[in-house]
Amino acid sequence: MRDFLTLEIWKRSHLLTLKIYKITKNFPKEELFGLTSQMRRSAYSIPTNIAEGCGRNSNPQFANFLQIATGSCSEIQYQLMLSKELLYITEELFIKLHKEAVEIRKMIFKYCEKL
Repeated sequence: MRDFLTLEIWKRSHLLTLKIYKITKNFPKEELFGLTSQMRRSAYSIPTNIAEGCGRNSNPQFANFLQIATGSCSEIQYQLMLSKELLYITEELFIKLHKEAVEIRKMIFKYCEKL
């Protein structure tokens, strides 16, 4: 049984989720049920799937949930790019958060290799 709270990939993805929630508070109201909602779902899917995978009985099951988490990382990468191009976030913020999503994705891939 793994404790997701001790995993660096979970901690970093949780922090990214908090950042996404914070920035999307400033998105236009017409995006509330569109991009805002989708970005939040993509972001919290990462630590949620890591946590759920930790509760599984086998490494293959855990790896499956980690794969889902990497897909959510890719989603958030695109959504950040879209947010930048729509001028909802600055170039500087985009670079910072995009880099964090890429690093988390790489960390998850490395963790999968260990399983």
